[in-house]
Amino acid sequence: MLKIAICDDEINVLNKAKEIIENYKNKEITIETYCSGEALIENYSKLDILFLDIDMKGINGIETAKIIRAKDKLVKIIYVTNYTDYTSSAFGVHAFGYILKPFEEKDIHHQINEAISYMYEEIDEVLEFNTTEGIVRVNLKDIYYFEYKLRKVLMKTKDYTYTIKQKISDIANRMEEYDFTIPHKSFVISLYNVKSVKGYDVHMMDGSMIPLSQKKSTQFRQNLNSYLSNKIEKSKRG
Repeated sequence: MLKIAICDDEINVLNKAKEIIENYKNKEITIETYCSGEALIENYSKLDILFLDIDMKGINGIETAKIIRAKDKLVKIIYVTNYTDYTSSAFGVHAFGYILKPFEEKDIHHQINEAISYMYEEIDEVLEFNTTEGIVRVNLKDIYYFEYKLRKVLMKTKDYTYTIKQKISDIANRMEEYDFTIPHKSFVISLYNVKSVKGYDVHMMDGSMIPLSQKKSTQFRQNLNSYLSNKIEKSKRG
């Protein structure tokens, strides 16, 4: 049984999404509907998939998602939006996908197919690093950033900070293909773990704040926008 919820303050959109999901034939589904973020939060119980409108009256979809994510780390959150610029909405919560209004049946069904596929086939990529503690294997998503400090390179991860036996420039070259980039000459950071960018400060998911140099700012923002665009386009392909 697949448990799906829809949260949208436009009743016609809510009903259309519900009807489309009811037409999904590949799996038995239960559907919950909510007209506000407040109602969803108050009545929330564990979900597999959440279709969540971004621009709602009262608490918006972004703030709703943050509260839901604190309750449920595994739910696949799919933003439904009128906006073509997703950059501001992509921060803070790891969204599984995006659907642009007005949507069609194929858009909803594709996202359900993708979510089901990831539930059963999602494989975390693990990389090896030569550290002062020896060879360690780290989940890519658990790495927040690398920092050159006091002639050492530190790797900040979810559970531990390692000292890496590599130059920061070599790490930058190695990690580029994994969506890491340079906001400052002393840092290489994971775009996956960026929470927000405010002025010349990059806020990370672990609460860290990384400086963004004026020299690196333009390229960094281009890399970030490219990363977010690629992620969104990937979620839309069907």
